[in-house]
Amino acid sequence: MRIAILGANGPTGRLLTEQALAAGHDVVALTRRPDEFPIVHQKLVVAGGDVLDPDAVDPVVDGSEVVLSALGTPFTKEQVEVYSGGGRNTLDAMKRFGTSRFVVVTSGAVTGEPEPTGGFLFNRVLQPYVTNVLGKTVYDDMRRLEELMADSDTDWTVLRPSGLFDLPEVTEYSITAEHGPGRLTSRRDLAAALLLQATDQRFVRKVAHVITTVDNPSLLSMMWREARKK
Repeated sequence: MRIAILGANGPTGRLLTEQALAAGHDVVALTRRPDEFPIVHQKLVVAGGDVLDPDAVDPVVDGSEVVLSALGTPFTKEQVEVYSGGGRNTLDAMKRFGTSRFVVVTSGAVTGEPEPTGGFLFNRVLQPYVTNVLGKTVYDDMRRLEELMADSDTDWTVLRPSGLFDLPEVTEYSITAEHGPGRLTSRRDLAAALLLQATDQRFVRKVAHVITTVDNPSLLSMMWREARKK
């Protein structure tokens, strides 16, 4: 299968690319910085370009059977359009080239609903601050992307992870229509869930929540790591 990966040079995108190649797929990876892409493989084509440029998206989608998007962007006060703008360009390209399967990542926080296991501090203080202040423009654009997907005639799936962290291996993660047990998702599990959607039909034209149920770091340790990032 030929798989197009958007946001391939991000933390999740690299893991997704590795997993897709290990599974024997042909991969075309779109990144704005192709010279920095660390993966080399005989079944990999690295394409340089921005998802906000339709001319860059077209050759990546052309000939691909599935498009998997691991696009992400840091929190900012500026207007964000990488999710919806990239999604719109991809949907337009898919219509032109007859590609039907499109899987994207947003966040479990886009609904603003309390996390089932979040607790008072997380649900009433931390999450509202992140979604309504710190990451407002990012989450607003994720919602615009979800609306685009729902209105499209593609075989779409939206994956909503929770707070992302790193583990060395894929776990037996939870992927469910309703929010699963826990508030964190490892990037390897998210990549595995993305790749699974290339062949799994359970969540076509649906939203799915991806949750890592083992080896979760504490909330305080995650906050400390985020605070130390430059």
